[in-house]
This record gives sequence, structure tokens and C-alpha cells, in this order.
Amino acid sequence: MESQVKQQIRDFLAKYFKDYDLKDDEDIFSLGFVNSLFAMQIVLFVEQQMGISVTNDELELDNFRTINAMTNLIMSKKATAA
Repeated sequence: MESQVKQQIRDFLAKYFKDYDLKDDEDIFSLGFVNSLFAMQIVLFVEQQMGISVTNDELELDNFRTINAMTNLIMSKKATAA
């Protein structure tokens, strides 16, 4: 399940990061790929595609900085919901 989540995130980000092989632990903000509008697109993707709701408390950059961070957020939300 975790590897599926990572792959879905990778596939989504790959549409925007053309010709860049993003690693799971690379900070997409420090790489300069993300502006505030794209950050909201990422949150919407996570909510809609992963079937979770991101609370205001969870809207921290650290939760969306890397593929690993997004995966951890999603997996913990799914574990709590189960």
C-alpha cells in the first residue's frame, strides 16, 4: 500500500517536473518547483486521490516537502481512519 501511494505521488509530480528524476527524500520547495498555487494543487491531489481530509493543523510545509513526507501523512491518516 505504501509503495502504491508513493508511486501515485510520483506520477502526479512527474507531470509538473518534466525531465527531472525526483527522489523520495528531495525537498520540492527548496528545489524551487513549488509556488503557493501548486502547493494547493498538491493538497487537493492528496485529498481527492487518497481519500483523506487534510486539516489546517496538517497544512505545514514539512508534511508536503518530500514524497516520503506526503506518504507518511497519508498513511497515518488512513491508519487513523481505519
